[in-house]
Amino acid sequence: MSDEQVEAAPTGGGAAKGRAGQGGASGKGAAGSQTLARGLLALEAVAKQPQGLSVLDVAQRLGVHRTIAYRILVTLTEFRLVVRTSDGRYRAGSGTVTLARGYAAGIRESALPVLRRTADELGATVALIAAEGDEAVAVAVVEPQTVDYHIGYRVGSRHPIGVGAAGLALAALRLPSPGEPAGAEEVRERGYARTYGQIEPGAYGVAVPLRTADPALHLCVNLITAHEDVAAGAVPVMVDVAEEISALG
Repeated sequence: MSDEQVEAAPTGGGAAKGRAGQGGASGKGAAGSQTLARGLLALEAVAKQPQGLSVLDVAQRLGVHRTIAYRILVTLTEFRLVVRTSDGRYRAGSGTVTLARGYAAGIRESALPVLRRTADELGATVALIAAEGDEAVAVAVVEPQTVDYHIGYRVGSRHPIGVGAAGLALAALRLPSPGEPAGAEEVRERGYARTYGQIEPGAYGVAVPLRTADPALHLCVNLITAHEDVAAGAVPVMVDVAEEISALG
């Protein structure tokens, strides 16, 4: 059965499982809330897969019938949030760029040229990381073009605040509290975080908090490398980069 034919299939398959089955998407709330939740989960799933997802892939991730998954993807396509490519798989569309540009009050777009310059200068991946609840989320990632081998990760990658260099840098932006992560106060005092192997085995991290005009916006710049000497030499550069990007915001 093709993706075009799937729309005519019977709508068997029950409610969405996993996160789609929680809260407003459980059937206890309005049908519109369930549809919205499924659409957002489908968009998130597609955006995380550079090689794209098929209708069946999305249906399995949401725990719904292929007909429902197909209709969701058609709607996302209409808004250019996903695009159906020649191999029949769905990939993130141009509409996601518009959404990304609105994130963090435009500081992401302003920071990208600085991140590119720094990544090439240091020969390591450099990123802009934002606090989202209790997680540190990569909102911009730039890999170096000046070296053949480096450690990389995707936009949208996340880990707990308080873990890794970026997690500690973001924790340091919060007010001191009795139960805060170990090392947060030290980062406040010296102005940067440096860790080894906390997120990725064998990887060094260097992160510096940003001091933007919006005190509610918690961001940091983060470098990841497999080379200890690169991490050590990167500290003064990353401090300057953080000041430069903070001035942009």
